[in-house]
Amino acid sequence: MMQGIQYPPRTIMEVFKSLPEGTLAEIIEGKLYMSPSGNTNHQRVSRKITAAFEKFLGYKFTKGEFFVAAYDVYLDEASNAVQPDLVFVLQENNSIIKEDCIHGVPDLLVEILSPGNMKHDLERKKVVYEKFGVKEYWIIDPKTKQSTGYILQDGTYSPLETDFGKLKSVILNHEFIF
Repeated sequence: MMQGIQYPPRTIMEVFKSLPEGTLAEIIEGKLYMSPSGNTNHQRVSRKITAAFEKFLGYKFTKGEFFVAAYDVYLDEASNAVQPDLVFVLQENNSIIKEDCIHGVPDLLVEILSPGNMKHDLERKKVVYEKFGVKEYWIIDPKTKQSTGYILQDGTYSPLETDFGKLKSVILNHEFIF
């Protein structure tokens, strides 16, 4: 049985935590952003990337573990909670994986662009991922299958090779075809 709210939320994180499960929402630098679900091309690319990661990892997860949207990632506990399209955590960092979601900074994040929120992924989220130290960040355009990657070097993102239908991960030393 669902319980009602006992008191009004006092912080943006309390508002976020009170949203119904499955709500596509994120908090970036203390601001709440809502977004629609991905379109058909977005879903197709997401499915193909997920299959490529499953093939690479198998079912042993000895290299690490990945999760697909919608899945919460609390970069901090006060003002930054995101829902990337794909999240990867290396085995040595798996202590950030908790029962409810991820609490900490994943090693690799993938965002698949949607027409209504391209600026959100290309600019706003890139800045926050860089700030929190996400080692590798990929942005995929589902219409063209262009993949643009960034690797964190000395606290700043450096661009990786742009390609089409491929994601060439540096930290995993593997090419994912989608």
